[in-house]
This record gives sequence, structure tokens and C-alpha cells, in this order.
Amino acid sequence: MDQSKKRLVQSDGYSPRRLHDSLTQYEFPGDRFIPNRSLMNLDQAHCLLTNKTKEVHNPNFGKGYRELLRQSLTLDSEGRPFRMLVFRGSPKSRRRFNYVIDEMRRDIDAEALSNRINQHESRRLPTKEVRVLDAPKIKDDYYMNLMDWGNNNVLAVALGSALYLWNAVNQEVKRLLEVQGDNDYPTSVAWSENARSLAVGCMKSKLQIWDPETSKCIRSLGGHQRRIAAIAWNGHTLTSGSRDRSIINHDVRVGNSLTSRVRAHTEEVCALKWSSEGNVLASGGNESFIHIWEASKMSSSNFLHRFNAHNQAAVKALAWCPYQFNVLASGGGTGDGCIKIWNIRKGTCTHRVETKAQICGLEWNRHHKEILSGHGYGDSSIQNHLCLWKYPSMTKVGEINRHERRVINLSQSPDGLTVVSAGGDETLRFWEIFGPPRVENSASDFENLLSLKTSLIR
Repeated sequence: MDQSKKRLVQSDGYSPRRLHDSLTQYEFPGDRFIPNRSLMNLDQAHCLLTNKTKEVHNPNFGKGYRELLRQSLTLDSEGRPFRMLVFRGSPKSRRRFNYVIDEMRRDIDAEALSNRINQHESRRLPTKEVRVLDAPKIKDDYYMNLMDWGNNNVLAVALGSALYLWNAVNQEVKRLLEVQGDNDYPTSVAWSENARSLAVGCMKSKLQIWDPETSKCIRSLGGHQRRIAAIAWNGHTLTSGSRDRSIINHDVRVGNSLTSRVRAHTEEVCALKWSSEGNVLASGGNESFIHIWEASKMSSSNFLHRFNAHNQAAVKALAWCPYQFNVLASGGGTGDGCIKIWNIRKGTCTHRVETKAQICGLEWNRHHKEILSGHGYGDSSIQNHLCLWKYPSMTKVGEINRHERRVINLSQSPDGLTVVSAGGDETLRFWEIFGPPRVENSASDFENLLSLKTSLIR
């Protein structure tokens, strides 16, 4: 075999670098499918194409060479027919890869479900509080809202005629104010969203806004004739509810602050909660009614919904779900003792659980799908307890009984890990009951595991 044939056979099996001897050294390989004129002897080719009787003798274009060339173009290195431009992954192999991915998804789903179950089963209620503070002279009154934990990590609590601030970072205690006058004292407190202002409602119908930094009253608002048991902030709007059965919205930016007054409840307004989006207000009354108000329509006094489902018992406990914006939880007083979950968009009750005890407070867990209830008078098996419920099944996770008298109020820390309960036994008890939070949600875990396993297969 001459040198030209040797070069063809010893090539990579797909495309020889040159088909004839040449003094030129090319930096790129020739392509056997697309002719390259610089690699051809055109005169020789023309002679071969036009001369049918006379065979041209050339050592580079003999019969042996042409046979080897034909075999190289039509057969692969193992002698099988060579197919050009064929997708390397057959439909069968693609189906197998999809099958592998489906198997991985099932495995990961099962693993994620198992992790979630184990994580939930591993959550146990604390057997005791992490901190206990004395709260002398705190009013043991079901209708009042005497405590609020602000976004500045400062807890405001009313004790008798005075209001105190407890800093959760350095544990410092500061007396912010003391209400002057006979039988007058704070009956409701609420931090603004930016925690720069603290609103205080009083027994004798005063409503004030205080600056916690300077310890000065910066605004007094009128409009009520009797005690103010519930207040709530919504941006620059301060909403107050009173025993005079009215709800008032104040725009604290302007001098004439009263923007709307509604009077739908037939007895004292003892609960007010704005939704996290600030477009809907829920109000609870002593006559067992819950009213749902659209912020844009409150001036017309037309409510969106009215629920009368707590068996003629007062509704003080209201809480909006942090991960389902149209879901509201409510709790009834002594004559009812039920927790109910409402779909505000549809105006229906979706869940109901009987606790057999007065419900004084509700707090949603922001890290797990759970809700905590604080209880007062009722069945001795749950009286004065804290109870944790799964959502949406509303099955009981567990309960804590450390207060000697009923739980008056509940409030939650800014990070959502700690809950404080105020009891009629004149104590504040702090519970690490809602944590720890999940580091990543299951969807992120699934994507990370899928990406890792896919890369390993490929």
C-alpha cells in the first residue's frame, strides 16, 4: 500500500487531513462531505469526468484508493453502515432518561415528605417558659388589649394606670406614661408599623399618640365617648373601637384627623385587625358579630361581610393568616369557645374547632402552618392554657399550662420565634414556641436535589 493509502487508513476514521500529497500544511482538517477546492487537483478530476474510454493512471486515484474511500464514506470503523447527521440520542434513550428523572422526582418527593413529617414530629412544645416577668396591677379584663410587641423589639404593656416599655435586646424597662385622673388607665396599646409611635387608648375615651424616644405625647385624638378597648394601625391610619359601639378612622398626618366613623356593632367593639395588605379590616364585637370592611368603602358604612357564628359570645380574638391573605381566624368568648377559620373572599367558614374554653388571643405561626390560642374560663382541662393547632386540619399539637389564672393577651416578637402571654396571675411569660424557621422551603430543596442528581447522571 502506498503512502497515500496508509495516510487514509491511519486517519481518525472519519475525515483525512489531506487526499493528496501537498507541500502546504493546513491548520484545519478537510471535510469529506463538503469539497475544499484548495485540497483538489481540478485538472485530474476534469479528466476523470470527461474521458470515458481512457483510464487515467495516477498513483493517488487508483482502484484501491477509490475502494478504500468508498468504504470510509459508507462504513464505520466496525464495518456497519455509516449514517450521517443522525441524532446520537435515540427516542428510546430519551424515554429512559425521562424515566430516570421521573424516578428521581418520586424519590425526592418521598424524601421531602418524610423530612417534613419528621420535622413536624420533632417539634415539641416547650415544657416551660424561657423568661417570666412580673406584671403587677395588670388588669384582668377580657375586653382590653393591654400588650403589643413592636417591630423595634420593644414590648409595651399597661400595668394599672402606667404604661411600660421592655426592651427585648438589653432587658431595660422604661415607664413611658401614667394616666392622670380617677378611674382612668390605659385599656389598649398598639405600635405603629415603623415603631416610631405608640397609640394608647384609655378608659375615659382618650386616644393619644406617644413618641417613645422623647417620652412625649405628640397627638391627642377625639371622637369617642366611652373606653377604647381596641386600636390598630394601617400605615398613617389609626383605627379605634370603643364601648360606644363606633369605629373611627384617623389620618394622623392632618389636623382634622377623623376621616370616617362607622357604627355597625350593637355592643362594644373589642377587636380590630387590619389585613397585612391593608385593604381589609376585621372588627369583633361583644354581641358576637364579626364585620369585614373594605378600606375604600368604610366611609359609606357598608360592610363586606357580617358573620354571626360565635353563639352570642364576645369576639375579641382575631388574627389574619400570614400566608393566605383571605383567611381570618376568630375565637369566641366563654359562651362559645370555638376557633373558626373564615374565607373572606367567599364569605364562608372553612374550619371549626371546639376548645370548650374562653379564647382570649390568637397568634399565627409565621414559620410553620400552625396557630396558637390563649384561653381563659371554661373546661378545667384547658382553662388558662396555651394550645397549638395544626393548620388547616386544626388538630391539636399540644398544650401548655403554666399560668395560674386566665391568659389575657398574646403578642409575638418581630422575628416570629417568641410569643409572650399576659396572665391574670400578674405575670408575663415568654415562650419559644414558633421556631425554628425552615432554612429553605421544599420547592427549593427539590430543585437543588434534582439539579445535583441530573448533573451526576450526565
